[in-house]
This record gives sequence, structure tokens and C-alpha cells, in this order.
Amino acid sequence: MDIVIANEQNKVEIEENLFEKLEQVGILALSEAGSVDNYEVSVLITDNEEIRSLNNKYRNVDTDTDVLSFPLFEENDENEEPLFFNETEEIVLGDIVISGERALEQSVDFGHSFLREMSYLLVHGILHLLGYDHETEEDKKNMRLMEEQILRKLDIGR
Repeated sequence: MDIVIANEQNKVEIEENLFEKLEQVGILALSEAGSVDNYEVSVLITDNEEIRSLNNKYRNVDTDTDVLSFPLFEENDENEEPLFFNETEEIVLGDIVISGERALEQSVDFGHSFLREMSYLLVHGILHLLGYDHETEEDKKNMRLMEEQILRKLDIGR
């Protein structure tokens, strides 16, 4: 499994060890949620302005947000096969965009670490790529339980 992380913002200083920790979080999230070993996920860390632009462009929602997920699976009744493979035959599961700026704001608001907030947003995004959602109360409950289970395994609590 590969978690490819790019930081394309300069409003929040991100230490190098955070990228290593996020890779561990992403790999555990993929394995705990039942995926196979040959997935790749791309993660872009950006700022509020860029994530707002992406949210508006792809979801027609003109506001900033903390995380966006873009799955590359084609879902239909006949076929749920992945659409894209990389050079090493890993399945490109999708892309996640996280606002580092919003993550920092939320970590302060919620009274926990920036690492915890970034990890939560990454897990949340990965679960969306794997088909989890929070449209109904039952779906939301299942997704929250999985998020907390993954974060507890890495001792990244609130």
C-alpha cells in the first residue's frame, strides 16, 4: 500500500515527521477497513482558499471545508472494478485533499493536537474512498466507530 502525500500550501508549517505518521495512519486505515495490499492513495495538503475552489468546482458548494475525497471507483450494478492502476499495478483508490489551515483551526477548537486532527481527516477521507458514508444515522455511527477504532490503534486519541 502506498500513501503519497504532497504539501502544496505554506500557511501552516508541517514538520517532516508528520508525513511519516500520516503514512502509517493511512496504511492502517486501509488495512483495518478491509482493503487488499495493493492500493495507492494520493493526499494533497492545501489551504482554505484552494479547498474552497475544489469544493465549488466538483461539488458546487462555495465554501471551504476540511477534507474532500475523490474516489476513482466506478460504481454500478454490474461492475465495481477499479478504473486506474499505477506503474506497479497498484490500484489507485483515489485522491484526498485536506486543508492544513482548517485542520489547524479545528485542532485548536477541539482542544487536541494537529497530528490528531490531520490523522482523523485522513482516516475520514480514506473511509470515503472505500465506500463509507455518513448520509444516514446508521452510516454515520458505523463510520465514526471505524474512525475511532483506527485512531485508537495508533494511540491518537482526543
